[in-house]
Parts: sequence; structure tokens; C-alpha cells
Amino acid sequence: MSSTSSSVLRSDRIWLDGKMVKWDEGQVHVMTHALHYGLGCFEGIRAYRTHDGRLAIFRLQEHIDRLFDSAHICMMKMPFTREQVAEACLDLLRAQKELFANGAYLRPIVFMGDGAMGLGAINPTRVAVTAWDWGAYLGDKGIREGIRAKVSSFTRMHVNVNMVRGKITGQYVNSILAKREAVLGGYDEAILLDISGFVAEASGENLFLVNKKGIIKTPPLSSPILDGITRDSVLKILRDSGREVEEVTVTRDALYICNEVFFTGTAAEITPVREVDDRMVGTGKPGPITQYVQETYFRAVRGLEPRYTHWLTYI
Repeated sequence: MSSTSSSVLRSDRIWLDGKMVKWDEGQVHVMTHALHYGLGCFEGIRAYRTHDGRLAIFRLQEHIDRLFDSAHICMMKMPFTREQVAEACLDLLRAQKELFANGAYLRPIVFMGDGAMGLGAINPTRVAVTAWDWGAYLGDKGIREGIRAKVSSFTRMHVNVNMVRGKITGQYVNSILAKREAVLGGYDEAILLDISGFVAEASGENLFLVNKKGIIKTPPLSSPILDGITRDSVLKILRDSGREVEEVTVTRDALYICNEVFFTGTAAEITPVREVDDRMVGTGKPGPITQYVQETYFRAVRGLEPRYTHWLTYI
């Protein structure tokens, strides 16, 4: 049993370029092109322990499809099929079912390997899948009680600069800078605006709000935001419950005067926001719609919602 830190379990193996290798053998050369220039893409995928004790990956196919879309956007030729990469995720967990009995976070990554240097270089594409036990990204307390967020001084890039349909490694420097600024300022997470000043998303999550009239809103995909798979799941959950959701532009001050704000993402799952820019959101506690989404989502990933069982791929 190994860990990336004293408290985080991680896989003893890595699926690397079609082979299962030991963790310490999952190495790349210092001249790897992606290390220098950021040309790569990745996914974050969760596997949950379901109510009957089995392990199931949440929306595996959708994540693999987005990974391949991201590679296509980056003009990286994939050396494996979608089926092979999906099977690699399954094989990694099958090989260590006991280690990940309570769930796992999977990280498939695609990147340009070593060889030629320079911006015009075209080197072989490398693919890896790793796994570790990653708890609540913004903390268990954050899931229960909500977090403090700060609108960042950094801006989400224009859609012709930031390839928003891709989950591309180099683009995350923008998120890292925003996240660090927020944490150093005493907040849990950053909210980024687009170049027009409208709310885009958090550093690694999509955003929803509920206004005083009970209308649920989330920024549209025409904004510079990731087409989040958890976001899509929440839209489905809300609409299936008979609630309407408006995918519209949102102003910064709308966050100050609404009743509820919550983030969605594979790592963050469903995290309430209790404060934005030192202003309390609603009552300062997770609201009823946030609680409904949380409860339904966690029931779904644990196989307790029959209408969403097709989201689960069992190990």
C-alpha cells in the first residue's frame, strides 16, 4: 500500500503506453515535449463504491470521449482506441480492487513525448492512466457546510485563445494562478470572469446559482467554460425533477444577492458556496436545491437511482 503523501492512497501500478508497470517505473524523459510546452490533455474520473459493495466508474465513456476530443483539438494522434483506454481504466482498478474498495480517482493523460524540440515538433503521443484515493477536493467540511470563494484578478481566456471544449494541460496555468491567489488570500476557491466581465467558472469547477425567485442559472457553453460531465449530470438531475435551468450569462453581483451557489466537478463533486467576495450567500448554509442536487448525485453514483444506472460502469 503506497501513498503520494502521508494521507493519500495511490495505485501501485500505472498503465503506460499499453503496459501495466510499477508506480516507480512510470517515468518520462526530462526532454518530454509536453513538459516544456504544455501540449497534452487529461481527464479526471471517479469510481465509487456502490450500495451493494461493488466498484463502479462514473460516466466512463463520456470521459473517454472528451479525452479523445481534446487530443483531436490538440492535433495529437492517439495510438490507442477509445475502447483500449476505457479498458485500461477498468484493468487498473481490477488489479487493485482491495486497495480501492471505497473508491478511486482515475487520471488518464495524453501528452506529446520526447524527441524533437520546438513549437513545430511532432513527436509520438504517449498515454498513461494512474489512480489514487482522492477525497473531497474542497474538503469534507466544504461539502457539508460550503466554502468561501473569491472572484479572481485573473480572467478566463477568450474562446479563440482557450480551447474550451478541450481539457488541455497547458491551459490550466490560468487556473493554478487563480487558485493560488485565492488560497493565499484566505479563500477556498477562485471564481473567474470572462473577458466581458461575466461569470465563467471556478478554477476547476462549473458554477450554478439559484436567484431569489428560485430560478436556477448556469453560464452557457458559449462562455469560456469546460463542458463539464458533472455539470451535464446536474442539468439532467434538475430537469428530471421538473426544475428549469437557464443557461445564460451571469454577472458578478448576481452571485452576491442570490440564494444559493454551488460548484460541480469530478473532483469537487457538488460543493456549496457559502460566501463570495466576503459576502454571505443566502443564509450562509447549503440551500434546498443544492441539498437536493447533492443527495441525488451521491445516490446516483452509488447505484441507488435506477434512472441513472446507465452512468455506471461496474468493475
